[in-house]
Amino acid sequence: MIDGLDQDRIRDAVGRAEERTAGEIVPVVVPRSDDYEVAVWRGVGAATLVVLTGVLLTLQFYDGWGLGWLFAPWGVALSVLVAGTVGGVLARYVYPLQRLLVESDRLDEIVHRRAMQAFVEEEVFDTRDRTGILLFVSLREHRIEVLGDAGINRQVEPDDWANVVARIQRGIQNNNLTDGLVEAVEMCGGLLERKGVDIRPDDENELTDSVRTPGREADDE
Repeated sequence: MIDGLDQDRIRDAVGRAEERTAGEIVPVVVPRSDDYEVAVWRGVGAATLVVLTGVLLTLQFYDGWGLGWLFAPWGVALSVLVAGTVGGVLARYVYPLQRLLVESDRLDEIVHRRAMQAFVEEEVFDTRDRTGILLFVSLREHRIEVLGDAGINRQVEPDDWANVVARIQRGIQNNNLTDGLVEAVEMCGGLLERKGVDIRPDDENELTDSVRTPGREADDE
């Protein structure tokens, strides 16, 4: 999805929005905010537990001739080993399962931390009037964060960004993140105008208008 971004359209949208207000909009899109090793181990544990329970029930109640290998110690060990391996692989590569194993609140916390990291790494704070705005999209988690610097937060409430977030989410759901980001950036410009984040006569473009994609080489989804 990152490779499909239309950099020029997003850059132009940021430029147009910033012509109307003092806000400096920084879009950042990452494939994921964490490697989620905890999900892998939970997948291993859950699969092992399920299969081991099934093996024990089979040993207890099955009296046929077809599963003789399962009654040998190596059969039990092999079943558990295969189950753990499959569970770990599924938890690593099946992302809906991974999100389920990590849990929603934990995902929110991880993505928020990664957004704060991006705020610093992309120097969103480095504006004269502290009017930087981070639009942060973490694809694997299906999470979006909007973080404003001090000059923005004095005039814009956190809940005011809800429609901006919803528009990016709709773009992801429609498999068109470019449209989502372009329209979200335009909405940011309108919101800042309404909130009185006025542009100065000597305003300069302090942060580059391009969308940042750190980590795209690791896991482009």
